[in-house]
Amino acid sequence: MSATASPMPGETREAPALPAAGSSFYTAMRLLPKERREAMYAVYAFCRSVDDVADDGGAREVRAAELDRWRADIDALYAGNPPPRVKPLEEPMRRFGLKREDFQAVIDGMAMDAEEDIVAPSEAKLDLYCDRVASAVGRLSVRIFGMPEGDGIRLAWHQGRALQLTNILRDIDEDAERGRLYLPMEKFHKIGLMNPTPETALAHPRLGEVCRAVAAEAEEHYRQTWAIIERSPRQATKAARLMAAAYRLYLDAVVKRGWAAPRARVKPGKLSLLRVALRHGIF
Repeated sequence: MSATASPMPGETREAPALPAAGSSFYTAMRLLPKERREAMYAVYAFCRSVDDVADDGGAREVRAAELDRWRADIDALYAGNPPPRVKPLEEPMRRFGLKREDFQAVIDGMAMDAEEDIVAPSEAKLDLYCDRVASAVGRLSVRIFGMPEGDGIRLAWHQGRALQLTNILRDIDEDAERGRLYLPMEKFHKIGLMNPTPETALAHPRLGEVCRAVAAEAEEHYRQTWAIIERSPRQATKAARLMAAAYRLYLDAVVKRGWAAPRARVKPGKLSLLRVALRHGIF
């Protein structure tokens, strides 16, 4: 469940796919100049394809083998002999200095989902997961955006975690249906639940304490994200700015809704999203 995209089930894609029109990601990428936008779409297609493998790629051994093939394809890309399905990444890699280790980190993050159903990981494992599936994507993105290196990497670190923790809080019921629980073990121990499962965790009367603690961490990452954005060149941060503002609407919505069952699926209103797009996409 990466922060960059919400993939639809299906087979691994050989060619770039566009994000859904009207999504926050699509709107943010439309703000970019053509060459940067096309580079981001190529990265999006890669992330979506490996995410599909992790979530809907068949038996675990089949998924592991396919992710190994993606690793080999990325290695071939950087060796100068890209297979067709990573060929769209060749020009962005050269033009924007994209790092091989960031593509490999994304695959490693998807492998964490493919190898097992993650259930109440340690804080350290959750942070590693967020770094791989979200902040690594951010590191690729900020180079395409044209961010200065130091603040770009810091932005990717904080914004990736902010967006991924927001996803986790928004999707706790959907993840539980898949047998997954991304909320951290240490926070369950604090409420006396020592061996949580998706079922026992979501039914626990103190679930809200766990979720509010994770939300507070996400809020701090948003605070750090905006501190970096506000001191950075506006042209290079337009897309990051819109993504941060749009995702923060989701965090605010789940916090306002609360954690008692039944939990309605939250979605910010179209007017709120339009205001975000106008504020951060135009002005």
